[in-house]
Amino acid sequence: MFYGAAEFSRDVDLAVLAEPENWRRLNEALAELQAECIAVPPCDLDYLRRGFALHFRCHHQEAGGIRIDILSTMRGVEDFPRLWKRRLSLTDPGGGIYNLLSLADLVKAKKTQRSKDWPMIQRLLEADYLIRRKNPKPHDAEFWLGELRTPDLLVECARRHPRQCDRLSARRPLLAHARRGDVAAVVSGLAEEEKLEREADRLYWQPLKAELEKLRHPK
Repeated sequence: MFYGAAEFSRDVDLAVLAEPENWRRLNEALAELQAECIAVPPCDLDYLRRGFALHFRCHHQEAGGIRIDILSTMRGVEDFPRLWKRRLSLTDPGGGIYNLLSLADLVKAKKTQRSKDWPMIQRLLEADYLIRRKNPKPHDAEFWLGELRTPDLLVECARRHPRQCDRLSARRPLLAHARRGDVAAVVSGLAEEEKLEREADRLYWQPLKAELEKLRHPK
């Protein structure tokens, strides 16, 4: 919601550092929330380190029903120390501090095989581009050209930043189509990108899902 692509739900996704002291503090917080582990794998630091997500449901009266999903590693996203270095920190009027994934890292984390994530990626990038395109920071054009998923806006961005577009075309071939204003070819290129990312995510999760199935149905 902060980045301009609101999705109203009753769940919270947490990326955490999977180290013993942090694990202790995390479990204290979960206990305070009266959070119950609701799915496999069980609540164990080793599973978190290996890339599994841990799933909880809160029963505290002030957080009743809220689901918490916890991860430490995500496909296509750098390790936690780098995520932490790039985080965005917000402070509320009461002094509470909230650390968010940077927009770039959030976009990478959303590139999954789930259909609902791709419209979210598109909205996140649209919001960022439309708000800041008139006064971009030095690295904004490279970010937008590398990630925008709205054909018309990608063509516009390529026209506004032709040198960066030409330089990045080898890394993202559809930029050559955007540079020429060929919207149909950009649409096709975006579909191919999504297809490849979905397949990469499926392959990443394949062995993890097989292990989860063994946990769900032990012999």
